Amino acid sequence: MVIPSLPLTSSILHLLELKLLAGNALIHLPSPQSPSPSLLAQSTLSFNLTIGQPYLWARLDRKPNKQADKRFKKFLHSKENAKEFHWNTEEDFKPVPECWIPAKEIEKQNGKPVPDENGHIPGWVPVEKNSKQYCWHSSVVSYEFGIALVLRHHPDDPGVLEISAVPLSELLEQTLELIGTNINGNPYGLGSKKYPLHFLTPHGAFQVRNLPTLKHNDLLSWFEGCREGQIEGIVWHCGDGCLIKVHRHHLGLCWPLPDTYMNSKPVIINMNLDKYDCAFDHQSLFNKFSKIDKQKFDRLKDITLDI
Repeated sequence: MVIPSLPLTSSILHLLELKLLAGNALIHLPSPQSPSPSLLAQSTLSFNLTIGQPYLWARLDRKPNKQADKRFKKFLHSKENAKEFHWNTEEDFKPVPECWIPAKEIEKQNGKPVPDENGHIPGWVPVEKNSKQYCWHSSVVSYEFGIALVLRHHPDDPGVLEISAVPLSELLEQTLELIGTNINGNPYGLGSKKYPLHFLTPHGAFQVRNLPTLKHNDLLSWFEGCREGQIEGIVWHCGDGCLIKVHRHHLGLCWPLPDTYMNSKPVIINMNLDKYDCAFDHQSLFNKFSKIDKQKFDRLKDITLDI
């Protein structure tokens, strides 16, 4: 892996490696002029021209069927793999929902999307309000009120976290990540089976302040010996739009950890919903968070919704 020299913006990575995110973690909100989601996100909030509002989209890669996958793997392991592998996009891939769209930045030939180096065609499907497959996505977004549950630093105290209801309009052109009880093994110990807890966190919201030098041993020492290093990894945002990531697994380190840096900060709930005319559903996370509005917890894992 080639890591470019700074200047770069370093942000804490809160989920698994990009290839493992599998469409249930990231959010992107393109502007109305560019409704097609970006390739760099794994799920997305996109401006849906049909309903005229920001809308949640989830990453869904179109993958080859069994026969095509077998041919592709044989090609990759062949000693004569200098030639380009030829895909038949009409016959080689598993079916996807009619609402599926390819990611905006993927390569196209003759108007058809070209599979990436893994043989996948990155794409997106909209997350409907009552979606069963993407129920945890939809639980953190209210299309009716145009808001999302977001975790970020408190605006008046960077040493404190805040969970609040953020207008979707403020999230345009951002990418965020879904974390919680039922996401990727819940490495932050959030909620419980009876009272699941989920929210979004913007990428780049958690800056790495004391970044180590870009050497293997220094990175290893930082992850093992620094309190700030008790995270899943670091993502460098390059000036050309490229994202470079170092995950703990790349260095032979364990994840998840029993005590993460994310759980070392207090968190305040800011969920006053009085300005909304209609009442939220009793079982919604927005309503449950409003019951503990203004409360402060020592750690994220201390938040309980059994009220």
